[in-house]
Amino acid sequence: MTLLSKTLNSLGLLLLIHACYSAHEYSSLPISVSSGPTGSTISSLGTSPRNSVLSGGLSGGVASVSTNSKEIKLPLDITLETLFAVAVLCVGLVLGSERFKPVQWRVWAGEVQRGRGGVGGAEGMDGGVGNPFEGLEVRKGFLDIRARRREFAEWVKEQNSVDEKS
Repeated sequence: MTLLSKTLNSLGLLLLIHACYSAHEYSSLPISVSSGPTGSTISSLGTSPRNSVLSGGLSGGVASVSTNSKEIKLPLDITLETLFAVAVLCVGLVLGSERFKPVQWRVWAGEVQRGRGGVGGAEGMDGGVGNPFEGLEVRKGFLDIRARRREFAEWVKEQNSVDEKS
């Protein structure tokens, strides 16, 4: 990972944690929405200065909160911060990822022959990268049971013939 990707990941994670904390704090505030003859008004149930500031900020129609139905609409700044944090995290993860392997066979085979790639890093005798499938190509094939059975039957016949002669 490069320094840029680590920085973006750290910044994105920090922003996402802050957005989650803000959303949690906002949802735990005791605010109710009441509808009167003049329209909807937001009143604070608590007497703390934080609640009165928040209720004053919500009078602009940013959020609709009801404690009875547990329906909470987050303010636009928390939503935008969350989306921005996710975007920064995505960019940081993409920048920190390894280079993609080629998908086309001819491109991959060319890289293997030039010594820049290969599956498992199969090395030839000269130190360069050889055929990555060499281990599969030189191994014995599957066991042929019928051929082994014939060989065993011939061996038993030979043993019986040797035993009868002695």
